[in-house]
Amino acid sequence: MNGDSLQIFISMIIYMVVVIGIGLYFAKRANESSENYFLGGRTLGPLVTAMSAEASDMSGWLLMGLPGVAYWYGLSDAAWTAIGLAAGTYLNWLFIAKRLHNYSLVADNSITLPDFLSNRFKEKNKIIMTIAAVFILVFFIVYASSCFVTVGKLFNALFGFKYQYMMIMGAVFVLFYTFIGGFLAESASDTMQAIVMITALVTVLFVGTAAAGGAAQVIENARAIPGFFEFFGIASPAVKDGVQEVINGVPQYNEAGEYGLYTILSTLAWGLGYFGMPQVLLRFMAIRDPNELKISRRIATVWVIISLGAAVAIGIIGKAVFPAAHLTYSDSENIFIVLSTSLLPTFLAGFVLAGILAATISSSDSYLLIAASAFSKNIYQRLIKKDASDKEVMNVSRIILITICILGIFIALDEDSVIFTIVSFAWAGFGATFGPIIIFSLLWKKTTREGAIAGMLSGGIMVFVWKLILKPMGGLFGVYELLPAFIVSCIFIYAVSKMSGEPSEEIQNEFERVRKMS
Repeated sequence: MNGDSLQIFISMIIYMVVVIGIGLYFAKRANESSENYFLGGRTLGPLVTAMSAEASDMSGWLLMGLPGVAYWYGLSDAAWTAIGLAAGTYLNWLFIAKRLHNYSLVADNSITLPDFLSNRFKEKNKIIMTIAAVFILVFFIVYASSCFVTVGKLFNALFGFKYQYMMIMGAVFVLFYTFIGGFLAESASDTMQAIVMITALVTVLFVGTAAAGGAAQVIENARAIPGFFEFFGIASPAVKDGVQEVINGVPQYNEAGEYGLYTILSTLAWGLGYFGMPQVLLRFMAIRDPNELKISRRIATVWVIISLGAAVAIGIIGKAVFPAAHLTYSDSENIFIVLSTSLLPTFLAGFVLAGILAATISSSDSYLLIAASAFSKNIYQRLIKKDASDKEVMNVSRIILITICILGIFIALDEDSVIFTIVSFAWAGFGATFGPIIIFSLLWKKTTREGAIAGMLSGGIMVFVWKLILKPMGGLFGVYELLPAFIVSCIFIYAVSKMSGEPSEEIQNEFERVRKMS
C-alpha cells in the first residue's frame, strides 16, 4: 500500500470508527426492549426520519450502480430510472406515510410490517404474517448480498485487496454494528451517512465537470456516441467475449438502440417499488409526530432529486474524462471510485469514498435488522414460541442476523456480480409483494384478508416467474419484472376481495377511524 492509498485507508477507518461510536452510544437504550431495538420507540424527528429513510434505501447502488449504468449505456436508462424513483419517493411520502403511521398505532401498536398487515386484517392464524416474514427474509438476503458486493468492489479497486476477503470483512463490520445498536443507532448513523453521500456526489460532480472541460464539453462528448445522450435511444457498446472493443484508444459502439414508450414505462416502474420497501415504511411508523411528516417529505424529496441527478451525471462525466477506463459492465460500476481518486486530494478522496461505505452500511444494517425482526417477532414469537420473553426474542434476532449475514456472503462471493442487477431483483420483489397490499390496505376499505394473501403471493411469485422464465424470451417479456408483477398483485387483491365478501364491521370501523385521523 503506497502513501496515497494509506491516506485514503486512514480516512475511511476514521469514518468507520465514528459509525461504531454511534452504535455504542445507542446500545443501552436500544436493548431496553424489542420495540426500542426494532422501531426506536417511535421517537424519530423529521430530519432523521427523512434522511435515514433515503439513506437506508439507496445503498451503494446510488454511488456505484447508477453511475455505472450511465457510464455503460448512456443517459436514457439511468435517467428514466432516476425519474421513476424521484416520483415514487414523493408519492410514497404524500399518500402512504401519515396513514401508515396512524394505522400501525391503531392496529395493536404494530412495530414490524408483517405485524401491521396481520393486525390490519385481524387474522388469528397469522398466514399473512408468515407470508410477509418469509418474503422479507428471502429478498433482504439478496439485498444484503448487494451491499457486501459493493464493499468488496470498493476495497478491491482502491487497495488491490482480494475481493472476497474485503467483502467478508465489510459484512462482519455491518453485522457487529447492527448487533449492538439496533434501529436507533441505524437511524442516527444513516442521517450522518445521507449527508456524507450527497456531499460526496456533489463534490465529484463539480470536480469531474471541471476536469472534462466544462458542462458543454461533457455534453459534446456524450452526443458523439450513438444513443449515449438521448432520452429515447440507448448506447450499445461493441462487446466481444464480455469486453468492449477498443480501437486506437477509443471504445467502440454499435448503432444506437431504440428506447420506446414500453421501455420507458418499464424503467419508470422502479418508482412503484417505494410503496413496498420495508426499510422506508418503517420510518413512517417510527416518527414521533405524524404532523412532522410534511417536513420529512420535503427533505427526502430534495435529497433524492439532487442525489439521483448527480449520480446519473457522474456516469456521463466519467465517460468524457475516462472513456476507456472500464470495458465491462461490471467494471463500469467503479467509475465513481476512479473519478474520486484521480481528481481529488488524497485525504479528501478518502472522505468522498467513505460515501460509498456510508451508502452500503446505511442500507445493509436496515436490511439485516428488518429481516431479523421478521423472523424473531413474527415467526418465532407469534408462531413457534408464543410465550417467548422480550429478551429471548432479541437473542433469537441476533442469531438470525448472523445467519442472514452468512447467506448474503455466499451470494456475494462472485466478484463479477453487477450491483445494479442484484438490487433490481430484490427491489422488484419487495415492490410487487408489499407495494400493492400496502396501498390497498390503507386506501380501500373493502380489501379483505383473502385478497391480501392472494395479492402478496401472486406479486412475489410473479417476480420470480417473470425474471427467470419469461424475461429471457425477450420482446414484450423484456419489461422490468416489477411492472407486470405489481399489476398482477393489484388485480388479485381487487378480484379476490370482491369475491370473498366484505370485511368484518370491526375492520371497516377501524379503517374509518384511521381515515379521520389522517
